[in-house]
Amino acid sequence: MRIIVTGGFGFIGSEFVNTIGRKNPNAEVLVVDNLTYAADASRVNVPNIDFLNMDICDVTSEDLGSYDYIVHFAAESHVDNSIKDGKPFIRTNVEGTFNLLECAKKNKDLKKFIHISTDEVYGDMDDTWWFAESSETFGLKGSSYYSATKAASDLLVEAAGRTFGLPYLITRTCNNYGSKQNAEKFIPKIMKSIAEDLIIPVYGDGNQIREWIDVEDNTQILYNLMLSEEQGEVYNIGSGERYENIEIVNMIGEMLGKKPKFEFVADRLGHDRRYAVDSSKVRGLYPEWINLSFKEFLLEQIHTIKNNKI
Repeated sequence: MRIIVTGGFGFIGSEFVNTIGRKNPNAEVLVVDNLTYAADASRVNVPNIDFLNMDICDVTSEDLGSYDYIVHFAAESHVDNSIKDGKPFIRTNVEGTFNLLECAKKNKDLKKFIHISTDEVYGDMDDTWWFAESSETFGLKGSSYYSATKAASDLLVEAAGRTFGLPYLITRTCNNYGSKQNAEKFIPKIMKSIAEDLIIPVYGDGNQIREWIDVEDNTQILYNLMLSEEQGEVYNIGSGERYENIEIVNMIGEMLGKKPKFEFVADRLGHDRRYAVDSSKVRGLYPEWINLSFKEFLLEQIHTIKNNKI
């Protein structure tokens, strides 16, 4: 079995490569990564993987060779960056996905193209308050250039499936957390700021609600879906654990035994208030997969922080 993993040195992509290593050490893996600021090869602990340092917009079918699966994580994903400059998001998320689809179409032995998307493509659930959660049939509504380009890439994958018979799956996952996450992301940034008595800027009133899942739990489901008989489907992957941003700040402060120092700043442009995905479809296939709760993860990380100061 040979698997192409784009963005395989990113936070979620690298954990997926590690999951492959645990589940099938004999699998051949080619990581395609452009080594942007979000990439870190040290996250991967699987020996003997192949690596192609290339922009997904420039990859050719000859570069990829023969393979059974392509799992597409590579994306520009920082919403604030998309507000400052949307062009890289158009190139990577839309043009890059299109190029990979064109490559995959040429692979007669392709078993599945797995496209990793996000719950942000559903937009702000507060705009449709009569729906508590977004199912896979929910309409797509991009609030930022990031979510809009991810929605566009989802539609490209579905179009390739309908028009060319490309075998695909699309997964839309809530916010991931884990010990190897980039320091710019919400959880590690809040932990560091409180531990070091730094002032935390909080967008708006801080009452935005997000859903959180452990990255290892997410990649386990992705691996199972990859090997399943499922095709031509969309799956939401969530935990049901939802918290307000300000609630998380206070929770981490309490665990650290410190009062957080924060200031409310002007809200992000187009900021969504609430995300909440209905994961019942994938839970029907895999009813039990949550190994680590959000609070358990925070306690583990804070225990590590405190021990490093002793």
